[in-house]
Amino acid sequence: MHMSARRHALTKFSMPAMSPTMTEGGIASWKKAEGETFTAGDVLLEIETDKATIDVEAQDDGILAKIIAPDGSKNVAVGSPIAIMAEEGDDLSGAAQMASEPSAAPPSPSKEDSTPETPKAEEAPKPTPSQAKPELAKGERIFASPIAKKIALERGIPLAQVKGTGPEGRIIREDIEKYQPPAAAASAVAATSSAPATSPSEYTDTPVTNMRRVIGSRLTQSKQELPHYYLTVQINMDKTMKLREVFNKTLGEKDKAAKLSVNDFILKAVACALNDVPEANSAWLGEVIRQYKKADISVAVATPTGLITPIVKDVGSKGLATISSEAKALAKKARDGKLAPQEYQGGTFTVSNLGMYDIEHFTAIINPPQSCILAVGTTKPTIVPAPEEERGFKTVNMMKVTLSSDHRTVDGAVGARWMTAFKGYLENPLTFML
Repeated sequence: MHMSARRHALTKFSMPAMSPTMTEGGIASWKKAEGETFTAGDVLLEIETDKATIDVEAQDDGILAKIIAPDGSKNVAVGSPIAIMAEEGDDLSGAAQMASEPSAAPPSPSKEDSTPETPKAEEAPKPTPSQAKPELAKGERIFASPIAKKIALERGIPLAQVKGTGPEGRIIREDIEKYQPPAAAASAVAATSSAPATSPSEYTDTPVTNMRRVIGSRLTQSKQELPHYYLTVQINMDKTMKLREVFNKTLGEKDKAAKLSVNDFILKAVACALNDVPEANSAWLGEVIRQYKKADISVAVATPTGLITPIVKDVGSKGLATISSEAKALAKKARDGKLAPQEYQGGTFTVSNLGMYDIEHFTAIINPPQSCILAVGTTKPTIVPAPEEERGFKTVNMMKVTLSSDHRTVDGAVGARWMTAFKGYLENPLTFML
C-alpha cells in the first residue's frame, strides 16, 4: 500500500505491485464499500496476481471515497488508479470527478531517452520495438541477450514474438521492456473466423485468468527453448511403505491428525540425492550456472485456477514430520489462493506427483530457471523375477519416476547419477536417518 504519508485532500490509489515481476493484476473483490471508513490493518481489497489472490491492507486510517476499478476488473496495469482515497473531514463530493479525469500515461523514460526526436512524418512508418512479430519458423534460432531472456522468462513473454532491434536483429533488454502482446480482439477475430459456426448452446467459453495466461506462456517458452531430456527408473517401494506404516502408527498415538504421505519420503529422498549430486540443484542464468547449497523444493499443487508450486524450504535439514506438516499447510494455502509471493517464487528443484490419480508414468515440463523436475507415478504391486523364491518370482510395490533435465546444466551422466542416488534412498529409507 502506498498510503503511509498523511493526506489532507482526495488522492488516487494505484494498483500496487505485489511482486517484483508483477506488471498487471485483477481486482478479485473490494472489502470496503464506497464511503466506508477504514483503519490501519483493515483489508481493503483482494488482488488477483498470476499466481495467487492477495489481501491488500491499509497502512493508515481513511475513507474509500470512490472505486474506479470494480470487482472482477482484469489486466489492470501496475500504477493505474483503482480508487480515490480520503481522510476524515475531506469533502467527498469531488471524488467522482477526480475518478473520471484521464490518468497520465505510465512513464516510459526508456523510449524517450533512446529514441531521438524526428519529424512526425518520419515517425509513422517506423515500427516500434514493442510491436509483435510473426512467429518464427519451427526450429529457427532466436538471438537474445542473457538479460533479455531472463526478463522475458520472468514476465512470461515468448521471445519468438518479440522484434529485436539489436545488432542483426538480436533481442535486447529494451525490446522486452517495450513488448506488448497482440491485441486480444485480433486473436478472438482470427479464432472466430477459423472455427466452424456453432450455436452458443453447444459450448462454454471460460475467460482466461492472469494465472492461466502466465502458466501457458511460461510452459510454452520452457518447452520450446529448453533442451529437455528424460530419464526413467522403477523403484522398489516395499521398505519405504513399511517404514511409513511404522511411523504413522507411532505418530497416530500422539496426534491422530498427523500422517506421513509417500510424497513426504519422496521430498526427503530428493533433498538427500541433491546433496550427493549438487550439479542437479542448479539454474541456468545465461552467463553463469548457479549451483544452490540448499534444497528448496517446489511441490506442484493443482488449484481451481491452475497449477502453482509452493516451496518447502531447505528440505535436507528437516525431518519427515516437519516436511509433512509444512507441505500440507502450503498445499492448503495454495488451494485457497492465499500464498504469499515468497512462498511460491524461487525454488531450486520441482516435484510433480500424479500417483494419487493412479497415473503410472508421465513426463513433466521444467520450471525455469530450475534445471530439473521429477514426475512421480503411482505405486502398484508388480511381479518381478526372484530366483531365491521357490516360485521364481515375487510381488513388490513398484513406483516409476521420470526426471526431466535441462541439458545445458545437467548432462545425461549427471542426471543418471542423481537418479541412482534418489532410487537408493527410497529403496533403503533408513539412510534418511544417517
